[in-house]
Amino acid sequence: MDGNGADVIIVGAGLAGLVAARETVRAGLRTILVDQEGPQDLGGQAWWSFGGLFLVDSPEQRRLGVRDSPELAWQDWRGSAGWDRLAPEADGAPGADAWAERWGRAYVDFAAGEKRSWLRESGIELTPVVGWAERGDLTAGGHGNSVPRFHIPWGTGTGVVGPFADAAAEAVAAGRAEIRHRHRCDGLLVEGGRVVGIRGSVLAEDRTPRGAASNRIVERDFELRADAVVVASGGIGGDHELVRRFWPDRLGTPPSRMVAGVPAYVDGRMLGIAEEAGARLVNRDRMWHYTEGVRNWAPVWPGHAIRILPGPSPLWLDALGRRLPPPALPGHDTLGTLRLLRTDPAIAGFDHSWFIVTHRIAAKEFALSGSEQNPDLTHRDRRLLLRTRLGRGAPGPVQAFIDRGADFVSATGAAELVARMNALTPDAPLDPAAVERVIRERDAELANPFSKDAQLHSIRNSRRYLGDRLTRTTAPHRLLDPAAGPLVAVRLHVLTRKSLGGIQTDLDSRVLDPRGAVIPGLYAAGEAAGFGGGGVHGYNALEGTFLGGCLFSGRAAGRAVAAEAR
Repeated sequence: MDGNGADVIIVGAGLAGLVAARETVRAGLRTILVDQEGPQDLGGQAWWSFGGLFLVDSPEQRRLGVRDSPELAWQDWRGSAGWDRLAPEADGAPGADAWAERWGRAYVDFAAGEKRSWLRESGIELTPVVGWAERGDLTAGGHGNSVPRFHIPWGTGTGVVGPFADAAAEAVAAGRAEIRHRHRCDGLLVEGGRVVGIRGSVLAEDRTPRGAASNRIVERDFELRADAVVVASGGIGGDHELVRRFWPDRLGTPPSRMVAGVPAYVDGRMLGIAEEAGARLVNRDRMWHYTEGVRNWAPVWPGHAIRILPGPSPLWLDALGRRLPPPALPGHDTLGTLRLLRTDPAIAGFDHSWFIVTHRIAAKEFALSGSEQNPDLTHRDRRLLLRTRLGRGAPGPVQAFIDRGADFVSATGAAELVARMNALTPDAPLDPAAVERVIRERDAELANPFSKDAQLHSIRNSRRYLGDRLTRTTAPHRLLDPAAGPLVAVRLHVLTRKSLGGIQTDLDSRVLDPRGAVIPGLYAAGEAAGFGGGGVHGYNALEGTFLGGCLFSGRAAGRAVAAEAR
């Protein structure tokens, strides 16, 4: 392969870039992937993920008694997205959501059609587990999943990334592709209105562990030329100042302190570089951050935090000790809860909220995001899976956070628990009597199998689903029941994660300029493109759709480059 040229250059060796590369290599195109990180970070942030994948009307759903359909999935997707920027701009350019909505329709069709067989052909194997993530705002036509759709692969995120990383390694060994690590793209080469390559900096070698921050020492410049360039460089979640810059007013004030759910290399640099080359960036005010972040007791990157994926039972209190109202229920409405916590003047000055659970609830209902936090699934250990998900006691990683996490405290009674909570947040002390009153009010609603309490409705609804009853939802019980104890409180932080907007693309992942015209030679995929079209999720995601968006848009980009080359 020519040392300074190829048929296609892919900027970013994360999941979307690896998927695009597999397509271009299969089409016989000389392919170069460049990435600012070293080989230890191949696969990007997807490697660290829980790996959930959104599928519609799958055999796994049907085996668990779930009746799903493309029509219901599209109703949920459209109600969650809330696309409201569809009309053309005053200058005739397409609306910011014009292509995003088309991508959304195409993705739901993919998830209800060939996606499962394509995953299998790609080497991705699904577990029998289907989770009910992001249950929504409690309205039929609004945000949320009406049914469980969160399919968990063997290997978690590593099991999704692995087949495409292996394909890239095989292509390199065969001389059909190159991966140039520590090559940071600093600009796109444009000639006669066409993108013809990239320029950048070769960074000094760095052997830091996967995910850890690496050096930015520049050794020399480089330039590469190709017929096509694919931007697959990710979002902005690792740069909290960028997150604050684009934080929308509708979500209130950004926290003064956030924790990091992605490595520092998720820096959003390529978005500005693409814009300088003429790309149109849209919907940058749409983002996806979690309110259930906890600091990692064994951090890998700066500010490293883990998200608790809660079942429906934790009692959720704000920084003043008030119970959060519906739909701010655990596992329901991510951004609705974030908006509530950041727009209420009484609590907007605080950057935390609280879960209170029994140890029994924590053991069954606390799942932790991240491949490294789920050794049973990541290492494909079926015996360990049965023991940890169906057995007694908390899984090892969950118990480690209870024992060692800086945000966790335990006690045998409510007064002692609140005293330990106050020791963590002396600037926001809670009234022990008021917190115990909230707990007792909740517990009093358990005297009957029916109740006026919305959260108890959610818990009982969850247990009607076989998958949740077996693995994710405890039988309703009193928080002050000594047999279920001890009590556990968890201080929760806002955890940065995803950009929902980005580079606007058509359905072939071709990048558009501000007038809506295609920029020849330039493509975008993954989070950099808002997972397709500059915002396939609209305002809200349904979960299991981020990796899926990288797979779908990366495949589209690779195939479109190949078709253009024919």
